[in-house]
Amino acid sequence: MLTLDKIYHAAFVLKEAIRPTDMIYAPNLCKKCDVYLKAENLQVTGSFKVRGAYYKISQLSEEEKKKGVIACSAGNHAQGVALAATKNGIKSLICLPDGAPISKVEATRRLGAEICLVKGVYDDAYNKALQLKEECGYTFIHPFDDIDVIAGQGTIGLEILDQLPAVDAVVVPIGGGGLISGVAYAIKCLKPSVKVYGVQASGAPSMLNSVHDHKIEKLDCVSTIADGIAVKEPGANTFEFCSKYVDEIVSVSDDEISAAILSLIEQQKLVTEGAGAVSVAAVLFNKIPVEGKRVCCLLSGGNIDVTILSRVIKRGLLMSGRNTMLMIELLDKPGQLKDVATIIADLGGNVISVHHERANEGSDVNGCFLRIQVETKNFDHIAQIRKALTDRGFKLV
Repeated sequence: MLTLDKIYHAAFVLKEAIRPTDMIYAPNLCKKCDVYLKAENLQVTGSFKVRGAYYKISQLSEEEKKKGVIACSAGNHAQGVALAATKNGIKSLICLPDGAPISKVEATRRLGAEICLVKGVYDDAYNKALQLKEECGYTFIHPFDDIDVIAGQGTIGLEILDQLPAVDAVVVPIGGGGLISGVAYAIKCLKPSVKVYGVQASGAPSMLNSVHDHKIEKLDCVSTIADGIAVKEPGANTFEFCSKYVDEIVSVSDDEISAAILSLIEQQKLVTEGAGAVSVAAVLFNKIPVEGKRVCCLLSGGNIDVTILSRVIKRGLLMSGRNTMLMIELLDKPGQLKDVATIIADLGGNVISVHHERANEGSDVNGCFLRIQVETKNFDHIAQIRKALTDRGFKLV
């Protein structure tokens, strides 16, 4: 049974293993509200998950510790369990989906765990972990649907109220629901007036659908760059906590997540993974009613694979109007490219690439197409460039 006493006890136990993460004021992120960032991406292991994993393992009996522990994870819970087990001298085996970022797999291995890669997604790794638990007698450390794990995550709620007593709303990522369950419980018990909003990826809205339909539902598949919250089915405990203590759950697209990651890098010099940025995406793209409020966005983790980061930044540039592709149909005669480039340059655009090709059938025999990729300031800037080109007689396709 979850109680405030248990969360306070977890906070006491965790003093030896984690750091209280910073609450960072971010005035440049959003003009309509005061945004503060709870930077769990700067936590040891780069994610909040170590809180729940460490507290759970600290509460095991000596007999359970001797058997060793097993867990399943997309990466962050794995690192939390590995660190906690190694610190307590316990053997750990982690089942990860084979699509988990290499950086997370190797980080887990470096922290002392044995790795078992499982074909499929998180839920497939979960089933494999349960199978090995029965076969080998390990103690299973659930990533979210466990009261001790939820209590550990709830310590973030205590820190938020301590660091930002005047907070009006807290925005929290949701995968299986362990993080928001602990945070929402702590906050609603201590200060019920604070709104708690949950955010899922639109490609994995398991908790959103379940709470909306008032019953636990399992998705057939999940698809999102936010691998840390790509969960097909919420837990029984977390579903109850979310239904009771969370004010609203919304979803954000991969493009919106990418734009949020980019904004955090540029404006705050903070690197987050997809799951860690969904809270900011919800605020940036008006998914929740926070105008004029003091809003705490919880950045749940920063363990993004660098190979994915470059693609995310590219998507983020497109989503925020910082990059655009113009296709111009024109006559193939000298001076056309110069005129187009001059218009763009005079308006402060920066041409990145140019591709020139002859027109296809159905077009003017002397026609051609010009594909130009341009660095821009925002969507208004793009509209300004497009208008200037059409005003000069160029045809945008």
